[in-house]
Parts: sequence; structure tokens; C-alpha cells
Amino acid sequence: MAVQEDTRPIAVRSRLLGVDAARGIALLGMMSVHILPAIGEDGGLTASRLIASGRSSALFALLAGVGLALATGGRTPPRGRPLAAASVGVALRALVIFLVGLSLGAFPSGVAVILAYYGLLFLLAIPFLGLGPRILLPLGLVWAAGAPLLNHYWRIGEPLASYDTPTFESLEHPGDLLRELLVTGYYPVFPWLAYVLVGLGIGRLALSSARVAAALLAGGAALAVAAWVTSTVLLDNGGLEHLVTAGLGGHPANPFDFAGMVNNTSFYGTTPATSWWWLIVAAPHTATPFDLLHTIGTSAAVLGLMLLVASRARPLVWPLAAIGGMTFTLYTLHVVLLSGPVQGHELSTYLVHVAIVFAIAMPWRAFIGRGPLEAVAASLGRAGRELVLSSSASSRR
Repeated sequence: MAVQEDTRPIAVRSRLLGVDAARGIALLGMMSVHILPAIGEDGGLTASRLIASGRSSALFALLAGVGLALATGGRTPPRGRPLAAASVGVALRALVIFLVGLSLGAFPSGVAVILAYYGLLFLLAIPFLGLGPRILLPLGLVWAAGAPLLNHYWRIGEPLASYDTPTFESLEHPGDLLRELLVTGYYPVFPWLAYVLVGLGIGRLALSSARVAAALLAGGAALAVAAWVTSTVLLDNGGLEHLVTAGLGGHPANPFDFAGMVNNTSFYGTTPATSWWWLIVAAPHTATPFDLLHTIGTSAAVLGLMLLVASRARPLVWPLAAIGGMTFTLYTLHVVLLSGPVQGHELSTYLVHVAIVFAIAMPWRAFIGRGPLEAVAASLGRAGRELVLSSSASSRR
């Protein structure tokens, strides 16, 4: 079989390569959080946990929005019948992702599988597919600032999340499942929609432009630093005392060193609802305004950097883009492997997983192209779009 030749313009190929490379970084980061230990021999957090926890999954979610934008017109949002067709296509892709997520929930991997949440995020993004970046970007940032407040309010006095990974058995209690997916779970979709909205807005920009890529890098880094510094200042100037007084209220986070590590401790999706002061933290997996804004910033910066590198040094990012082009398939494989064949929490286990995904992805991208699960989701989505468009054409005859 001959290597596939990509006949698209160089600018378009570089844009797609950069997006896929960023997605590859997200997958490698998530794998490190799943495998490598959180605590080092010195009792502190490991470098992998400090760097990747919360940021990798946020990058994954933001790039979902970018991918949706690129798949539904790029810089030109769809209108009319094409918008309806795109909406049906996205809904069917969301269904595939959701069902695979429920399937993976049955595997004893120890991973908080993101795919069921991811599928619901796709579904909730549909009403925004027809918008442009001038609306989407500010809307996403406002959502990041405001949705956590509503999310916190809804959780006051309510039972804690089960912290179980959704499975098909969860469908027996649809209300509980929906509440966990939207509000209380590990990746609460209601506040996390901010990532997809910002990603959609970014995907509607001219991503092949070096100026846009540089703006994403610089602007994202500035936003990330500003959110983190502001949170730290608030904690250091009375906020931490309020949190100590409020307590965890049964929340399982149990920070290792409450005074010194509150902004580095994973909170399993949401903060305790014991005090509004919890909303000032920027810790991973808290879905607070500062967490969302910080990780939106880091995600945009990573994407901007990959776009810049892809436009100047394609060979450097091609391997990352190879795994980033089939993250649905490789993430699924990663979870299955952790369920038995290649499990553990050592560096060697992580390196085996990394070697496997590169060994599969690089020849697959070179000789075949789209990953198998990606192909299934894309085919179903394309069938849905064509059905809507063909029915429209028939009605005009």
C-alpha cells in the first residue's frame, strides 16, 4: 500500500498538523496522570502531576471545540440547511463517543473515563455551531466565569457525587447519571462547556496564520498566569483561612498539605460546597472560574505553540500529530490496556503505553489515515449530514 499523499494546501496541512499535535500532547498528558504516581519519594507532587493534572483533559476538551469548528465550515459557520445537517452529524458522533465511554466504564482500569462526558459536551455544543468567533470567544470566557457559580449553588446541600465511571448500568438511573455528568462528576459538563465554546471560537479563526497562532500562545499564557496568580493572591490574603474554617464537608480530595498544596491538589471534578470561598482556588479538576480560565489559557498556549512549530518544522510535530489524529482510538486502547495487559503505576508502564501508541499511530497515519473509531464516528456523522441534505434536495424538486 502506498503512502497517502495529502494534496491540501500547505497552510491547511500545517494547521491540521498543529491541531493534531496539540491533541497528541493532551493524550500523552492524560496517560501520565492515569499511570504515573502523584506523590514522589520526597512526599511532594511529581513533576508529571504538577504539569499535566487538569491541564491535559482541559486541552482535550478545548480541542474538541476546535475540531467541531473545523468539521463544520471552519472560518465560515454553517447556516440554514447545512447547519441542520451539521447538527445531526455532530449528534450522531456524540452518540458513538458516549456509547464507547459507557462501554469503557465496565473495564477495571482505575481511570475516570472522560468519553461519556465528552459525548455530552458534543451534544451541548450543537446550538452554538452557527456562531462566529466574535460571539463564541467572549461567551466562552463569560461561561468560564459564571457557570461555576451556578454549579456551586446547585450542589449546596445536595449529595456528593458517586465518583463512579458511568457505565450502561448507569442508564437504569437516568436522573442520577445526568446530574453526575452535568454537575457533580469528574468532568462536569455544565461548567466544562466553556472549553468547547472557546475551542469553537478558536476553530473559527484563521489558524493557518502565524499571527493568530502567536496570539493564541501569548494570550493563552497571559490568561493562564493571570488566573493562577490572582487565585494565589486571594488564597494568601485571607482566602485560605476561610477554606480551613469551612472544611471539606466529606469531599474526598483530602489535600496532602492543605496550607501548601491546595492549588495543586486534584478535587475530582468539583470543590466542596461548604463555602463560596472554594471558588477562588485554581486547583486541577475543580471547575472553578480560576481553574477554567487558567486551563483555557494553557490549552490555547499549547495549541498556538504547536501551530507555530507545525508551520516551520513539520517533522518535529508529525509523530505527535500521528497520535493526535486518532486519540479516540488510542485513548480507548489505553484504558483497555490499563485494565489488565499493561497495568501499573511505574515509569516503565507509562513508557510501554507511549511506545504502543506511537508504534500504532505513526504507520497508521502514513498508510491508512483516520483511526478506526474515528472512522466509525465520522462515517455515521457523514451519513446523518447527507440524509438531511438529500431530503432537502428532494423536497425542492
